Amino acid sequence: MAEAPDRPSILLVEDDPAVVNALKFSLELEGFEVRAYADGETLLASTPLPTSGCLVLDYNLPGMDGLNLLERLRASNVDLPAILITTNPRRALRMQAALAGVEIVEKPLLTDALRDSVRCALGAEAAV
Repeated sequence: MAEAPDRPSILLVEDDPAVVNALKFSLELEGFEVRAYADGETLLASTPLPTSGCLVLDYNLPGMDGLNLLERLRASNVDLPAILITTNPRRALRMQAALAGVEIVEKPLLTDALRDSVRCALGAEAAV
């Protein structure tokens, strides 16, 4: 029997367990493999990280914020596409995210915006 193709990996870094559970459930229903981490340090300590997939990073994390985490991942040659999730991002944060090439999806995540952004990011990754 042939093996099923690998599901795209989503590395979710979010410190709110309720948000993690909801996003994990929703994204897994869409066919993604979701690995959840409560903070950036835990993700950075995880090895090996997948070579394909998508990062979904909360901006407001304990220890380091989502953009600092992304900077450290990039310095470690982790080039997965990234999406930042946060509530009411200020103009300065929007500018920082744009400079980092990161899309922001605003909480509360009541629409399909995150799912659509993940699909778009994975599609762009596949096109490279």
